Amino acid sequence: MRVILKSQRVCLRVKKSCFTNLIRQSLPLKKNRRWERRQPFFPEVIPELPQPIISLEGIHKYYGEVEPRLHVLKGIHLDVTQGQFVSIMGTSGSGKSTLLNLLGCLDVPTEGSYLLGGKDVSQQSDDELSRIRNEDIGFIFQSFQLIPQLTVLENVQVPLLYGEASIREKEEHCRSILDSVGLSHRLSHRPSQLSGGECQRVAIARSLVNDPLILLADEPTGNLDSKTGQEVLELMDSLHGDGRTIIMITHDQEVALRAQRQVRIHDGLVIEETS
Repeated sequence: MRVILKSQRVCLRVKKSCFTNLIRQSLPLKKNRRWERRQPFFPEVIPELPQPIISLEGIHKYYGEVEPRLHVLKGIHLDVTQGQFVSIMGTSGSGKSTLLNLLGCLDVPTEGSYLLGGKDVSQQSDDELSRIRNEDIGFIFQSFQLIPQLTVLENVQVPLLYGEASIREKEEHCRSILDSVGLSHRLSHRPSQLSGGECQRVAIARSLVNDPLILLADEPTGNLDSKTGQEVLELMDSLHGDGRTIIMITHDQEVALRAQRQVRIHDGLVIEETS
């Protein structure tokens, strides 16, 4: 049995206190909440569905500063139209996770052009890139990335910490989203008290709180049994049906076929596309 030292208990209380203080320090509610309006990075894309919301041209990614450098992506060309559900398949080491990091503005290409809504990502400031990651792109991770000391409701509130809404408005909004993913009865539970499928639903709810136009999912069913994985995929189908653009990384052929378009990567190159 794990023993928690007094110093560790104090540390956990401090973390919880910090979260509570951040929530309480949020700005007062303005006329429109962030999730009720759209001030996108790419406004010109929204009315024109045929125009790519994502456009990659000649993307190369190297790691290391001395030769021979590790060449992970070797000239990726990829366009994604608003509202598409795209799966990216590949074996371990094929470059699919590196590609997802670039798409999510978590990393930058060594060479090539990445246009997000027609705008060059490389020309944006660090503050603007942070805003894009928080508001315009939602992330769903294989390992959930939940904060163990926080409740389900508090975990989902994290992206709203510095938002404009009041504490009550944030909480009501998050309760509504958790209800939509079937977790209204788990609000006060912590991640350790949830099943894997429930943890992934919390992660999906968290990715939706700022009403992003794009969802990036990295092996969303990788840590789940087949039945629970199907439930998560059905939820993603529903989100796609609402008009969201979804890009999903997977190594599972059956999971990939849930998307309307499949892209296969091998050794840093796109080698096949089907739809």
